[in-house]
Amino acid sequence: MIKAKMAPARDAPGTGRVKPLSILLVEDNPAHAELVQRSLESHRIANKIYHVADGKAALAYLFRQGVYADAKRSPRPHMILLDLRLPKIGGLEVLRQIKMSETLKHIPVVVLTTSTTEQDMVKAYECNANAYVVKPLDFAEFKRLMDEMGYFWLQWNRTP
Repeated sequence: MIKAKMAPARDAPGTGRVKPLSILLVEDNPAHAELVQRSLESHRIANKIYHVADGKAALAYLFRQGVYADAKRSPRPHMILLDLRLPKIGGLEVLRQIKMSETLKHIPVVVLTTSTTEQDMVKAYECNANAYVVKPLDFAEFKRLMDEMGYFWLQWNRTP
């Protein structure tokens, strides 16, 4: 089931206009998902944060299948935060399918994981991850990471 949380809008840099932004968070750990959502909301980084808890739901959302078929209820995200260790379909397979899709391949995918192994990092970049970020254990560091990452990917980075 998709969970959407609202955060206040941000001005698009240099325009004075409000730019609606959305993030798809693919995270099976409820505590981690809540931390990500609260951090992004508290820093007013996105208008909507859509959360799915497994790889199968992520692909259904992105390819608008089943309960996600309505484009109004499952809009294209401006960024995807993707955990690697997911039930049903793993994060690397989700990443592969996103980057093979002509419709989805331009969406930045940030792998947000607890894995520090070089093998996981290499595999993620081989699947064309846009970034590989290890979740800090310290809450204050995690909040700072979400703030900086959100500003970069959603405010300053431009995609086609």
